[in-house]
Amino acid sequence: MATVQLKNIKKVYPFVSGEQKKKKKKADEPEKKKSNLQITDEGVVAVQAFDLDIADKEFIVLVGPSGCGKSTTLRMVAGLEEISGGQLIIDGKVMNDVAPKDRDIAMVFQNYALYPHMTVYDNMAFSLKLRKEPKDVIDKKVREAAEILDITQYLERKPKALSGGQRQRVAIGRAIVRAPKVMLMDEPLSNLDAKLRNEMRAEIIKLRQRINTTFMYVTHDQTEAMTLGDRIVIMKDGYIQQIGTPQDVFNHPSNLFVAGFIGMPVMNFFDAELEREGKKFFVEVGGIKVELAPEKEARLLANDVQSQRVTLGVRPEHTDVADKGISARVEVAEMMGSSVHLHVNADGRDVIIIVPTIEMEGSYNLGDVVHFTFDGKVAHVFSKETDKNLEY
Repeated sequence: MATVQLKNIKKVYPFVSGEQKKKKKKADEPEKKKSNLQITDEGVVAVQAFDLDIADKEFIVLVGPSGCGKSTTLRMVAGLEEISGGQLIIDGKVMNDVAPKDRDIAMVFQNYALYPHMTVYDNMAFSLKLRKEPKDVIDKKVREAAEILDITQYLERKPKALSGGQRQRVAIGRAIVRAPKVMLMDEPLSNLDAKLRNEMRAEIIKLRQRINTTFMYVTHDQTEAMTLGDRIVIMKDGYIQQIGTPQDVFNHPSNLFVAGFIGMPVMNFFDAELEREGKKFFVEVGGIKVELAPEKEARLLANDVQSQRVTLGVRPEHTDVADKGISARVEVAEMMGSSVHLHVNADGRDVIIIVPTIEMEGSYNLGDVVHFTFDGKVAHVFSKETDKNLEY
């Protein structure tokens, strides 16, 4: 339905009265930080240099820890927050100063925001009534949306008579009856329990296939991001860290933050040595030496990377128990059904190893000594100075 472009978008929250700094920052004084956000003479910078092109009907997910600026970005697109700098363009038209009601955007909030005194039907029909659409058109659109979301049987109920999952379906239904160009969703599943979240994720995927709308979805849950998004925008402290498909950001994290944020359990990190021998690269850690895969070596060669101390990253699912390798002591063994998550101590560092139960010959107990290794295809090397992935 619509393309969306965010060009160098910025959001600054000005200081309120009495909050102004008493003395101006000297020219050579470094920027002060508060809650990891940049503070300038203008105020607190919540979103900085945000650039993103969203294709028609694309599903984009903004993900990151609390306070990273993802919801603020969404609210700027919705018109609920003023844009401090840059341009918001929808279908080729600059929208910075266009009123929210004229942007042809619908938003689903975390807390549902339903009218408690209205029935489900009236909640869903409300925006159409404001547009003064004919009653038969309103009825058709509401019932079509209810059918898509499987809430037809609840149309005469009040929100208080519904479960959390049902209320969220109503909130989504109220948004889609308008057939908006862009659908914005701000952590819509965070108030639901784990089982309902899984069910609603599947419902949103089905919904996306049935309505021709561009989606922007905000979450702090990486599972939602990985399962829902065509592309993921990972944010930290108001800055974009990486944009890519779920598989891209999982397999090729651009820096330490992305590597540690995407993936569950989190990636294991080690202090290691990267050794360059001609056109070959090896990582040495815990007494073992592993050659990196040819495609990794090619990227490191292209960047003219030299031998150096690095932070080595290996995901728990890519770490293998072996007869020889890095020595570690078992501290916790979590039975997860199809696998066991071994929490081990390797030279003072906490490491998680995922062992498929089908490959286990016995059980693991507290204090057992195990050895583990990894393949050069799954090793990630990060600069000690910049935290960036040395391959990119």
